[in-house]
Amino acid sequence: MYDMAVIGAGPYGLSVAAHAAAAGMSIRIFGRSMESWRDHMPSGMFLKSEPWASNLCDPAGRHTLGRFSAERGFEAVHGSPLPIGAFTEYGLWFARRAVPEVDERTVTLVTSAENGFAVRTADGDSIGARTVVVAVGVLPFVRVPQPLADLGPEHATHSSAHHDLSAFRGREVTVIGAGQAALETATLLAEQGAHPRLVARADRVRWNTVPLPLDRGALRSARTPISGLGSGWTSWAYAQLPWAVRTLPATTREHIARTALGPAGAWWLKERYERQVPALLGHRLQGAEVHDGRVRLTLVEPDTTTSVVETDHVIAATGFTPDLDRLALLDAPLRRAITTLGAGRAPDLNAGFESSWPGLFFTGLLSAPSFGPSMRFVYGATYTAGRLVAGARGRLRGRRTQLLPRPAAPVSSVDGAAALREG
Repeated sequence: MYDMAVIGAGPYGLSVAAHAAAAGMSIRIFGRSMESWRDHMPSGMFLKSEPWASNLCDPAGRHTLGRFSAERGFEAVHGSPLPIGAFTEYGLWFARRAVPEVDERTVTLVTSAENGFAVRTADGDSIGARTVVVAVGVLPFVRVPQPLADLGPEHATHSSAHHDLSAFRGREVTVIGAGQAALETATLLAEQGAHPRLVARADRVRWNTVPLPLDRGALRSARTPISGLGSGWTSWAYAQLPWAVRTLPATTREHIARTALGPAGAWWLKERYERQVPALLGHRLQGAEVHDGRVRLTLVEPDTTTSVVETDHVIAATGFTPDLDRLALLDAPLRRAITTLGAGRAPDLNAGFESSWPGLFFTGLLSAPSFGPSMRFVYGATYTAGRLVAGARGRLRGRRTQLLPRPAAPVSSVDGAAALREG
């Protein structure tokens, strides 16, 4: 019986595991290290956040991105975008140095058990853990517009489905969305020989400004503080005070998690995008169908008239929605027993990231409605890791975990096997 099982080996899972191991806890961490970054982001992308705000977190602060870049002979500096490939390598470097060996098997089912939980893997093995940390990242929670849902992957996909966009060379591809993922995906498509088009409900594309210098003097810094989520007092509060966000009413927290730091492109992408990608802005997707092998999109224009656009493929860069019902690796009785936040389907978490089910903890996107938008970014891993491990240690010293009946039969569906390993 382990003290902790961490499900997911991305920035949050690795940071939690580093803190737990340093605290002397017996742990198992499951997942393919940095899986979503390695396999689900197009080659050629850059990290939107500043390098100094993109550290994974170990208690001693030894395994930083700055130290990694120095060892590898490149600079990771403020105001200079970092390639996704370099950040991925940093995560793998961190895993080798700060975390016990990562078990790359897929976790398919977590159930309540005596004194904790039973964690089952795809090969049928099962281990016991007194606490479980769900650090599965964003991939289980992709949001696809309803008109595209039934088209099939040969005609419509989510932006997270693509690591290599060169397969679209010579084809017309319509990208839905107005955030960084949409803008950069469309740009990379053009640069790899495809013919992209952007469609967005927004009436204009919003761009982040060039980051302010870090050394600006006390007065200028007080007027416009810089944080890991950007400049300005609002971003600073979201970045530095997740505990304060958690004290707000549930409806307010849900609204913040849904709307704060809305869609915008990175400043360094603007010129590349604008010279290569045509856009239909202020257009809402109403319907989609396949005709003679091509996709016909019905769009509602700003004046409420409709128009039809044909394309070879549609990529929905439409984000992710935290929803416990999509988390197939938690068995159904356990999912239903967890108290959710307000009207949404995200778990309501205490100050130590623990859900209403004792010993069951959540990180990343699923914690954003409790702690705010910093949990949607790598930056939030630093706030999360130490507090979560402290909460888990407190739980281990406290009362026994509740016990639910085991499910009648193992989950063997595609949904269960596809329970993702990233976090």
